[in-house]
Amino acid sequence: MAATKTAIDLSAAMVTQAVPLADWLLVAPILLTMAGGALTIILRKKSAAQPWIAISVISLVLLSNIALLNHVLSNGVVTMVMGSWLPPFGIAFTADALGALLALTASVATLCVAIFAMNSIAANERRYGFYPFLLMLLCGVTGSFLTGDIFNLYVWFEVLLISSFGLQVLGNEKTQIDGAVKYAVLNLIATTLFLAATGLLYGLVGTLNMADIATKVKAFDNSGPVLGLATLYFLAFGMKAAAFPVNFWLPASYHTPRLVVTAIFAGLLTKVGVYALLRVMILLMPEGRDWLASLIGVVAIATMLTGAFGALAQTDIRRTMAYLVIAGIGAMLSGIAVGNQVAISGTIFYSMHSVLIMTALYLLVAFMYQMSGTFSLREIGGLYIRTPLGAGIALILLLAVAGLPPFSGFWAKLLLVAGALEADRGWVAFGILASGLLTTIAVGRIWIFAFWRGGNENTVDGIQALPIAGSADASDVSASIWLPLIVLTALIVVIGVLPEGVMSISEYGAKTLIDPTVYIGSVFGGAQ
Repeated sequence: MAATKTAIDLSAAMVTQAVPLADWLLVAPILLTMAGGALTIILRKKSAAQPWIAISVISLVLLSNIALLNHVLSNGVVTMVMGSWLPPFGIAFTADALGALLALTASVATLCVAIFAMNSIAANERRYGFYPFLLMLLCGVTGSFLTGDIFNLYVWFEVLLISSFGLQVLGNEKTQIDGAVKYAVLNLIATTLFLAATGLLYGLVGTLNMADIATKVKAFDNSGPVLGLATLYFLAFGMKAAAFPVNFWLPASYHTPRLVVTAIFAGLLTKVGVYALLRVMILLMPEGRDWLASLIGVVAIATMLTGAFGALAQTDIRRTMAYLVIAGIGAMLSGIAVGNQVAISGTIFYSMHSVLIMTALYLLVAFMYQMSGTFSLREIGGLYIRTPLGAGIALILLLAVAGLPPFSGFWAKLLLVAGALEADRGWVAFGILASGLLTTIAVGRIWIFAFWRGGNENTVDGIQALPIAGSADASDVSASIWLPLIVLTALIVVIGVLPEGVMSISEYGAKTLIDPTVYIGSVFGGAQ
């Protein structure tokens, strides 16, 4: 007798409807970067074609991220689950305003770096994997911004770290190996802490889906395990974001790789750490953030002041920029410390601003080196006469990183200060303003020494006693160097003059983090 087949209702566990076409925008950037990375590896011996392949792929990623951000702003938080399994069983990709905005900004910065690298990365370094590593770095960063699964956030961290290790040692010089060891050891320790915390979190709540975690963690109501996990996550992501006192690896390693590599590191990597802190501290464990608020505030101010004083103490402009990265991380942490909607909006705005400004500043350092042949403020000078356009770009970028109007950094710091005052945390607002003043002095010193004065410190009556070898004329600078600098500078000016769009997106992202109802509803209510 034949067995009777029983009908099984799969709708309770699996997606039974077709995925809307627009939702594929969630995974399009990841699929494109993976395909581009594979193609550039296959064509690794065709070094002349690699930049054009990478630029084409990243341009498609940029367009898909624009469409994704528009989709999120029009339709709310978007979720797509892999393998047709419903969450929390299936691995979810979830895009809210925060993730979509940072994914878009990351693709803009990476495209500018890919164009800049056309004339700054040698053919043999292309064969050693610059463009495949760059594409996979963007893949890991984008995956981190768009994943809805805490363990897969760890996986995307690994993807971007492996890619960054390859870029760090590109050139195989002794100083690069030294910098890579410091960079790798601290990041691997942070990654181990992240994985350990995630394992403990899974043991506590029995799920890895972020929306599910946000729901189930509430049942523990300020219990010791939740507060301990929040502390462990803060330490892990604080190390990755280069927060005080675990930030010494950044200035010890960021001056060693190629400047175009450092540009993408400074623009993207530490911001992934800040993004992870926003997700965990605000969305998943707000009680833990409340408990750690004062500690995070102290760490934020210490990070800002360490960065500002470190920048003042340097004569090597590469190291100065590394400390400016640290100062910016402190400003972003101050918003997490305050925790209200205005301050979180400021952190989101500042994260987007920092991706653009730090990428642009390191590209500016590469331009200054090509013009002068040195990184030392003692030996550089007179660049205003040689390149007025370059001097104008430098002035805008340096004022923007200090948070002065009318550029994008001003509005981010304004939101952070307003949020701190609204929450009666005047000491945090004072720390932001004090750091901004010190940063203004540091960057003003760079512009005066490098551009305004007539020559280096050996110049007497307009004659350089010790001329610099290896300097180029402005006419020798290729379009692939000018274009990224002009585009990034223009974006910083436009966002500063017309900040309403980014402010509204940042406010929307902050609302979703503080009140995750819409986020959870997207995952469990309408996930397709």
